[in-house]
Amino acid sequence: MKYPKLRELKEAVKALIRGPYTSRFPYEPHIPKEGFRGKPQYFEEDCMGCTACYQVCPPGAIEYTDEVKDGMGIRRLSIDLDVCIMCGQCQANCPTEKGIVLMPEFDLATVKTRIDKQKIEKELILCEACNSIIAPYEQLLWVAKKLGSLSFSNVSLILAYLGNIKLTLDEKPSFKEENEFIRSDRFKILCPRCRREAVLKS
Repeated sequence: MKYPKLRELKEAVKALIRGPYTSRFPYEPHIPKEGFRGKPQYFEEDCMGCTACYQVCPPGAIEYTDEVKDGMGIRRLSIDLDVCIMCGQCQANCPTEKGIVLMPEFDLATVKTRIDKQKIEKELILCEACNSIIAPYEQLLWVAKKLGSLSFSNVSLILAYLGNIKLTLDEKPSFKEENEFIRSDRFKILCPRCRREAVLKS
């Protein structure tokens, strides 16, 4: 018969005095340690809609759709918690570092069909020539602020930034037919293809 070692006896006495190491969840609420990876959550004021989280999500739990209607563009992002594996890649790759964060909430199990996908909407900037999507409005502002004075080298960036601080004319763009660029079109918010055409043909 093997007798317990002194180390094992020591641990047994400690457990009797201090109580169990495990928590009494679900009978008592459990508070996770700092850095725990739980439910991912978007923060609308910090998310710029760049879809970096969508691109690095291993199980494809994050989805997005772009909708353009009547000259207005909207990007909708959503998280499917039934598919999410709480890996933290979305938070680690968020350019703002605060747009999507893994919260301490972890008790997400349910026997019902989950319909409460978290959704977020962002305004899109459209090309003033062909009406194609360039980027979310907040992403252009974030890049302009990050670059500072260097953003003046990009017309689309600086026009988005100046529009945000109300220093541009509030005009609705008139979309042109192909090959109809004039010199002044170079000073508009354009997609890369239209900017190339405007520079070459004006």
